[in-house]
Amino acid sequence: MLTSSKILNGINGIAKIPGDKSISHRSVIISSIANGVSKINNILQSDDVLRTINAFKQMGVKIEEKDNCLFIHGRGLWSLTKPKNKIDLGNSGTSARLLIGLLSAQNFQSFLLGDHSLSNRPMDRIIDPLNKMGACIESNKNKLPIVISGKKLKNIRYELNIASAQVKSGISLAALFINGQTEIIEKHTTRNHTEIMLKSFDANIEIKNINQNNHIIINGNKELKPSNINIPNDLSSAAFFIVAALINNNSQIEIKNINLNPTRNGFLDVIDKMGGKIIINNKKEINGEIVGDIYVKHSKLRGCELDKGVAKSMIDEFPILSIAASFAKTPSIFRGLEELKIKESDRLELMRRNLKNCGIYCEINNNDLFIDPTKKSDCKSNIIQTNSDHRIAMAFAIMGTKLGVNLKIQDSEYINSSFPGFNKEINSVGGRLSE
Repeated sequence: MLTSSKILNGINGIAKIPGDKSISHRSVIISSIANGVSKINNILQSDDVLRTINAFKQMGVKIEEKDNCLFIHGRGLWSLTKPKNKIDLGNSGTSARLLIGLLSAQNFQSFLLGDHSLSNRPMDRIIDPLNKMGACIESNKNKLPIVISGKKLKNIRYELNIASAQVKSGISLAALFINGQTEIIEKHTTRNHTEIMLKSFDANIEIKNINQNNHIIINGNKELKPSNINIPNDLSSAAFFIVAALINNNSQIEIKNINLNPTRNGFLDVIDKMGGKIIINNKKEINGEIVGDIYVKHSKLRGCELDKGVAKSMIDEFPILSIAASFAKTPSIFRGLEELKIKESDRLELMRRNLKNCGIYCEINNNDLFIDPTKKSDCKSNIIQTNSDHRIAMAFAIMGTKLGVNLKIQDSEYINSSFPGFNKEINSVGGRLSE
């Protein structure tokens, strides 16, 4: 169990943020089916990404680490082999939804399973479109474990009504193996790392904007060329350090080489709206992704009102944003957070329950979260329930740096799914986290 205590002299220095989790997963998957050796620099060595790496090793892909880089020896689209054992994806929802798409188009059977958290997350959102493509998937009421009998799929034109980059990516990966054109119509813009990376691997992919919808058009059965990938650092992981500096007096930090992809930087826009002092320097493009350095100073934040459209661009950041809102001068309301209910946990309910226990006034009404920092009360419980959710654990570790009460954070080992070394890195810039 992790204990988080109030800090003494602010959060200061240069924080080292690990590689982007979304891009790390995709770099392994796409390199494994390219024809040649790809070099990946700055890959996130977290539990979730290691699950993806191990899955492809089980399917015959040679993956080796040398000089802090990963070398993936892809042998082409149809080179994967039937795994000898069941593929255990642990807690990784990204691995699950992307691999369900990819494996549906193979010529062998595979078996996917996960831990108790992943086994309770819905997979119908990826199973349904794949079924329309002719996939053969047996599931436990649309949840893991799942048996996939790979087969030749048919191309479709599919309207994606939910905001899910994982579903979009799962369909896209399946489409790579299909003769002819697959079209995905995305009504709500989501992170586009898969599209960017497929272009860099010379896939036959085109993106058009028609009537404010994104149309992703893939002509499959074309071999992918290998590519060298430099992965930027993860904005979602950086968000915890940004908020720690914003809410604590005498704080000033720098975080470098952060992914600033416009499809997922809503968090920075919201912090700006709340009056956060953030400066971005050295913006550049690397492998199609926008990257820059972020400077953050302690700020007197004000509350804000966000509509449900904002939620789609920063759904992973709401746990830590709720901590920022808890120390603002005025109330906040975040609308349309239903997607938070089907993440690693019911994040929306855990945010409400833990904030209330910390003495923060908050309520949920029709998937909208209301936080009023002007109505603070004494801490009711210092035990933070996370239900094995890494982002809830990290968010309330940051809460503990300001609250004045030692917070005991349950299941803190799940932080390793996205940010190994989180405790050490927070402490290096002034935090007081202890096991």
